[in-house]
Amino acid sequence: MSPSNIPFNPILTADDVVVDYALQGRSETFRALKGVSLSIGEGECVGLVGESGSGKSTLGKAILGLAPITSGRISFAGADITHARGAARRRLASNIQVVFQDPYGSLDPTMTIGEILAEPLTVSGTSTADAKKAVAEMLDRVRLPSASVDRYPSEFSGGQRQRIAIARALVRRPRLVVCDEPVSALDLTTQASIIDLFIELQRETGVSYLFVSHDLGVVRRICHRVAVMYRGEIVETGDGESVTREPVHSYSQRLLLASPVADPARQAARRQAWLKLRGAPEPAAAVR
Repeated sequence: MSPSNIPFNPILTADDVVVDYALQGRSETFRALKGVSLSIGEGECVGLVGESGSGKSTLGKAILGLAPITSGRISFAGADITHARGAARRRLASNIQVVFQDPYGSLDPTMTIGEILAEPLTVSGTSTADAKKAVAEMLDRVRLPSASVDRYPSEFSGGQRQRIAIARALVRRPRLVVCDEPVSALDLTTQASIIDLFIELQRETGVSYLFVSHDLGVVRRICHRVAVMYRGEIVETGDGESVTREPVHSYSQRLLLASPVADPARQAARRQAWLKLRGAPEPAAAVR
């Protein structure tokens, strides 16, 4: 996806964000984010890529108010939301939503799909009739039958459950959705269909995404810009095509080489290149 046709108007900005976690039973802390800065434009999808423990999910949690921010600032639509709590944080829910990795654990198994999708609307004051209409429209958008409203999450496949989770996130028409590894628990065919759905919904609604992933191939398909995280810092940023096909930083290159290819000879060559890069010194952060 090319960013050239999207005028840059930041909807969210993170400036020099630091997050420290207390270590259980110890006096010291662990610094998960080390001065991270990132911006997301209106209608833009920004990919945040890195291995497990790199800090990418921590940034998503900080934006959602689920991780403590030691220092720095997060702004949404020009307003400081760094330490928004209570009623202020609840008001943000209409504009900032999340799709989690696990389509099994993120849905209440005791509620019907209709109840799951209607709940965010009714708790915010929407009438039952209007909520029912919005749920029906949202199910159609994510390509699930209207009869789904009376069924339970256990009656759906993993891909269908993720469609339900996406519908729940978008039913209140937010301006930003944090997508935390939303396809990593799915098989490759289902991944492709869910990514296509994310792209289609963005085109229809103009919603912005922060798309957290460990897979450069996935973010290449959907993201306008990509930021690569390593040990709590962003080490490379740029347009999606450049970063995911011709990365500059050696860590980004290792991520690319870690993606398997079908050709055994090419895979062996990639493995050797990966091993060589693993021992190379880390260069300075790259911004393109």
